[in-house]
Amino acid sequence: MPSVRVFARVSRFIAMKSLLPVVSALSVISAILARSADITAEQTGTVLHFAIQGQTICDYQMQPGELPAGVDAVFAHGAHLHPICSPGGKLVTGNHPEDHRWHRGVWMAWTKTEFGDSHPDFWNQGKGEGKDKNGDKILAEVRFDKLDKMWSGPDGGGFVSKHLFLDHSHTPDEKVLNETWEVAVAQKTLDGTLTNIIDLTSTQTCAGEKPLKLPKYHYGGLGVRGNLAWNPIEAVTMLTSENHDRKAGDSTKARWVHIGGEVDGTPAGMAVLMHPSNFRFPQPLRLNPKNPQLCIAPSQDGDWAIEPGKPYVSKYRILAFDGKPDAKWIEAQWQSYAK
Repeated sequence: MPSVRVFARVSRFIAMKSLLPVVSALSVISAILARSADITAEQTGTVLHFAIQGQTICDYQMQPGELPAGVDAVFAHGAHLHPICSPGGKLVTGNHPEDHRWHRGVWMAWTKTEFGDSHPDFWNQGKGEGKDKNGDKILAEVRFDKLDKMWSGPDGGGFVSKHLFLDHSHTPDEKVLNETWEVAVAQKTLDGTLTNIIDLTSTQTCAGEKPLKLPKYHYGGLGVRGNLAWNPIEAVTMLTSENHDRKAGDSTKARWVHIGGEVDGTPAGMAVLMHPSNFRFPQPLRLNPKNPQLCIAPSQDGDWAIEPGKPYVSKYRILAFDGKPDAKWIEAQWQSYAK
């Protein structure tokens, strides 16, 4: 419940502004009460948990977490965000789905690569040949390295962490990239819609003197897996800034993309906003035709590389909210983010 101090502030406001219209007074009171709720950050084992008034906003999985029953140990993974929830408590991300055990909430990874004489695949961690797609070992991975700092409070929470992109095809393992994640977490009412906000900035640098070459490929980059309840093709919807659905939007470019569906009988989802400073903005999209998964994939536009001494920086804002997507509302939020 709000503190006595907050109610005192409200009372003083009413006394001083008694001539204001009631609607205006209530708006300011609502803003004061909203600011009184702190974002909390709690580290429990390998998980950094962000919540507001006991309601989950998101978790950051550092080291590999527990595996669901029946999932092979080769698919254990960390360095990702899951779960992500709407303000109404609706889960909007998925992890360890049956069709792609290596999908993991929200993550950053590259698929088709060239690194010296090897081709490490950081996306399909644990994937192998055969019907079950299990491999005997992980040939490449994105691994959590360390948590630099975390914070929480009335203005939001967040963390700064380090990841390693490792190539296991050599002995000893070879570091390919160092990555820093800077993440800010908040809950705000944006143009009338209560929204959980996650700002993610990824900075990737070469770990040595060799570049990571990234040939043209249809996916690899920022990955997003939706709620497992959206796995049937007809259960998930996608919408891009160019007004494309999943089928029409695959292999197109956009400023933002939304993924959503029903959760416990009501609609919820998340919009991923792309910052205009990002490489090859507006950025190419992979909208998976068979499951609730999307990728922001700059390699679709042709060969490129992350080179020594040239950090690769990408910025995204994730908006998780209840209800169906409103393209005008999402576009307004992108305009605000872009500025």
